[in-house]
Amino acid sequence: MPLPLVLSGRTVRLEPLAPQHAVAIAAAGTEDRTTYAFTPVPHSLDAAEIYIERALADQAAGRALPFAVVSTADGRVVGSTRFLELDYWQGPLVWPAVPGVPYGDPLTAVPDAAEIGNTWLSPGAQGTGINAEAKLLMLRHAFEAWGVRRVSMRADARNLRSRAAIERLGATCEGVRRAHSRGLDGAVRSTAFYSVLDEEWPMVRGILEARQAAGMTRAAAGTATDPRGPLVPA
Repeated sequence: MPLPLVLSGRTVRLEPLAPQHAVAIAAAGTEDRTTYAFTPVPHSLDAAEIYIERALADQAAGRALPFAVVSTADGRVVGSTRFLELDYWQGPLVWPAVPGVPYGDPLTAVPDAAEIGNTWLSPGAQGTGINAEAKLLMLRHAFEAWGVRRVSMRADARNLRSRAAIERLGATCEGVRRAHSRGLDGAVRSTAFYSVLDEEWPMVRGILEARQAAGMTRAAAGTATDPRGPLVPA
C-alpha cells in the first residue's frame, strides 16, 4: 500500500521507522516518563526492538506507515508517530465493506481516509514546535499528495492536555466513545475522536503555518518554548 517516505520540515524530519532506530528510540523513551501515562512508549532497548518489530509488521500488512521523529537541530530521534487505519473507498461497491483493502494494485493504491496516531515525543522535544510541524507535514501529505477525504485522531478522554493539543490544530471533536477500550493503565478507557475533512484542510493548514511562524519568531527572540506548555502524546 502507500510506500514508506521521508517528510522533512524546518525543525523535524519524519523518516521510515526501521530496526536501526532501536537504540535511539530506547534512549528517547527512557527519559523522564511522567508524560507517558496514556500511550505506550518503549522503556528499554529490548522494548524498542519489539515496538519497531510490531510497527513494521503492521506496515507489511498495509495497516500503518510508522515514522521515527528526528530533530533537525541535532539529528536526534525524539519520538515516533504513524499513519494508521488506512481506508480505501475506490472500486466497485461491496457490501459489507471490507475496510483497509484497496481496489486494484496495492503498490499504487492511496488511501481515502487515514488516522494519525501512536505519537509520542521525549520530554525535551515537547513544547518546541516539533509536534505541530510533524502534524503539518503529515496532514499536508495526506490531503495534498494522497488526496484523502478525512484524517482522524484520537486520545484517551482523560488526557486533557493531548486533547487540547489536537483541538489547537483545528480538528473537530466528533464525540467521546464511552468505555471504548482498555487503557494503558489497565482501566477501561473512553476515547475522544477528532477529525479534519478535506474542505477544512486549508483552514487547519493556516493555523499550523501561523503557529510555525510564531514559533520561529519566539526562537529568534530566545523564547522557543510554547507558552501554553508541552504537547503531551495522544
